Amino acid sequence: MARSNAARVGAAAAPRSTPAQPAPGRAAAAQLDRLIHERVRLGIVSALAANEALSFNELKALLRTSDGNLSVHARKLEEAQYVACRKYFDGRVPRTEYRLTAAGRRALERYLDHMEALIKAARVG
Repeated sequence: MARSNAARVGAAAAPRSTPAQPAPGRAAAAQLDRLIHERVRLGIVSALAANEALSFNELKALLRTSDGNLSVHARKLEEAQYVACRKYFDGRVPRTEYRLTAAGRRALERYLDHMEALIKAARVG
C-alpha cells in the first residue's frame, strides 16, 4: 500500500540524528587487552596474580585444560612478557614454573579497570 504524501513529507522532515559519542562502556570495551581477554589466558594471569608461582601441572589442573592448550596460551603470554617461565629438573623430572611479571600485573590491573568501567556503565545505562 502506498504511503500518503503527508507521511512522506513528515519522514523527510524528521531531523537526522548525529552520531553520538561512544558510551563510556563502549570506550572501555574497545580498550580491553585482547591478549588477556581470552578465557585460558585470563585464567593464567589471574591464578598467577594470586600465587607467587605455579607449575605447569598446577595451572593445567586449576584451569582444566589440556597440555597443548595451556602450552600455546602460556607461550603467548611469555612472548608478551606478561609471564616468565622457568624450566628446570627436580632430580630427573623436568619441571616448568610460571610467574607473573611486573608488566603482566600492570596489564591485568588495566584489564580489571576496564572491566569495572564496563560493569559500571551497564548498571547505570
